Amino acid sequence: MSTNRKIGIAVAQMGAVHLRDDRAAVVARLVEMLRDAASRGAKLVVFPELALTTFFPRYWMTEEEAVERFFERSMPNRHVQPLFDIAKEKGVGFYLGYAELTPEGDRFNTSILVDESGRIVSKYRKIHLPGHSDHKVDAPFQHLEKKFFQVGDSGYPVAEAFGTRVGMCLCNDRRWPETWRMMSLQSAEVGVLGYNTPSVNIHWNEPVHLRMSTHLVSLQASAYQNAMWIGAAAKCGSEDGHHMIGGSVIVAPTGEIAARTVTEEDEVIHVCADLSLVEGFREHVFNFAKHRRPEHYRLIVERVGAGEPLPLENI
Repeated sequence: MSTNRKIGIAVAQMGAVHLRDDRAAVVARLVEMLRDAASRGAKLVVFPELALTTFFPRYWMTEEEAVERFFERSMPNRHVQPLFDIAKEKGVGFYLGYAELTPEGDRFNTSILVDESGRIVSKYRKIHLPGHSDHKVDAPFQHLEKKFFQVGDSGYPVAEAFGTRVGMCLCNDRRWPETWRMMSLQSAEVGVLGYNTPSVNIHWNEPVHLRMSTHLVSLQASAYQNAMWIGAAAKCGSEDGHHMIGGSVIVAPTGEIAARTVTEEDEVIHVCADLSLVEGFREHVFNFAKHRRPEHYRLIVERVGAGEPLPLENI
């Protein structure tokens, strides 16, 4: 096992971004938090999902209106360039989530990984889109990711960066174990994500406290079972009266929460993450090469929904 492999990871939680807030004001907040993270020794800063705008899928509108108001046609662009510039100046990389419009007109819920030189080294497009595409007129708000975004086509890329391997996902992806296993099978040592999670579930009567509980359980179990560090950044608080949970965290490969935010405002947390923990767990506990038996996992890729039990064998 190697020693002294460490990386400063910061999670930059954002408070509310309202409909009236413009890109310049939002990016100024991101720049301020990146400076804060750099002052603590961070080399990677994790920003939230859809960090540049309010969580617009809560509003019913046409796809054309959403594109005009909330999507980015290029990255970086003139609004976001100051964040890239200060990252390069400080020698700090970052993860950033935003709504992407491709030159072909495709729409994705996207995140990028930017290295210390200000260069985009990886891009992820959200795969597990929650919500609906129809107008639920009786709901207190909408959750229209299936209307505004296409299912991601990037797979789960893992980039060599910051002296380690980094994988990305977004929001609802964190609840699906396949997400993290795809990263860990590529030897990712760090997984990062941003999220915007409403405190109310409009689809069923889920008690509010479970929104935070299942969020944390998902991250802690995934960090442990895949022997990796996880950094998760919320955009949270009340956006024009619509509340979202906070609970931004950095989780160790032990499954323990190494740092957690205590507000629903802009807040930076930081951990000097010891990567030797990853190596220890992958050698002694989750040694995939020794112990995994993929020939017995075929239902995972053959079935989408739950079905009948397989025939019993060897009774």
